[in-house]
Amino acid sequence: MSRTLRPADGLGSEIRRARNQQGMTQTELAVKAGVSRPTVARVELGTPISTTTLAKVAKALRLKVELRPDRPRGASA
Repeated sequence: MSRTLRPADGLGSEIRRARNQQGMTQTELAVKAGVSRPTVARVELGTPISTTTLAKVAKALRLKVELRPDRPRGASA
């Protein structure tokens, strides 16, 4: 089951950073992830994407996606 989500602030930037660190173009990442190049651009811009798309892009970049409880800034763990 795939859900549509709005990536948290910074997720798109982190994906772009990881792609650039690995020396990949958006087209190369798209091919590796099995999505279109415009989809990669939307992910990096932080537009709403499906959880399936996020999983494909993360896997192609060898990134781990984790969900954690939301904690107020400055709260101790």
